[in-house]
Amino acid sequence: MAKFLNTSATNYYLEELIKGASERLILISPFLKLNDRIKELLEDKDRLKIDVRIVYGKSELQPEEINWLKELSFVRTSFCKNLHAKCYLNEDSCIITSLNLYEFSQVNNNEMGIYVSRDADSEVYKDAYEEAQRIIRISDEVRISLEKITEPTSSADETQHDDVEHTKLTTSKLAKSLGLKTNELLDKLLTAGYLQLVDERHFLTDDGKSVGGEFKYSKRFGPYFLWPKDVLDHA
Repeated sequence: MAKFLNTSATNYYLEELIKGASERLILISPFLKLNDRIKELLEDKDRLKIDVRIVYGKSELQPEEINWLKELSFVRTSFCKNLHAKCYLNEDSCIITSLNLYEFSQVNNNEMGIYVSRDADSEVYKDAYEEAQRIIRISDEVRISLEKITEPTSSADETQHDDVEHTKLTTSKLAKSLGLKTNELLDKLLTAGYLQLVDERHFLTDDGKSVGGEFKYSKRFGPYFLWPKDVLDHA
């Protein structure tokens, strides 16, 4: 029978679900910033060569998440446009919840969830698993790399890449060049009116466009922004 989970129970059952995975693990969360405990559990699954799929929907991963993920051989990461579902499954159980795989949410937010056992609720588990597989199918698998957005694919692209690289940077690279965290830069861009936040997603405003901000979408890597190096000088 399904169990109702409050915030602490959701976190507990999520850890147990990850620990108990012996064949497969699917983690679907719009936002992705993992705490140390979850990272330890996923590193253990990687050592055991368990197939792990992580689907996220935030426009950009944090640099620390990129650096960590690219070291894991059996963890595959996909970007899903317009993702809002939060669902975590292994071969035996499933959690459907409001909880993002996001460190802040796990510590600060009030969350709810439902725990489903494959043995006790086979139909519910089956439906959730099939929907998770559908989300994976419509997602674009991402090869984790710090250079994933600007890497050229041909000599012609390389010329264009060089031009853009010298004039505009992705949000994460601009933040690094300014000595900021990506979220800190996003907050400054929001305050300046260059971005607006709608349903937990960042959108480029007309003011953002006027100072040279660009919205880009790569089928392979998802949406991202490009900014002039001096964009904050106009704020």
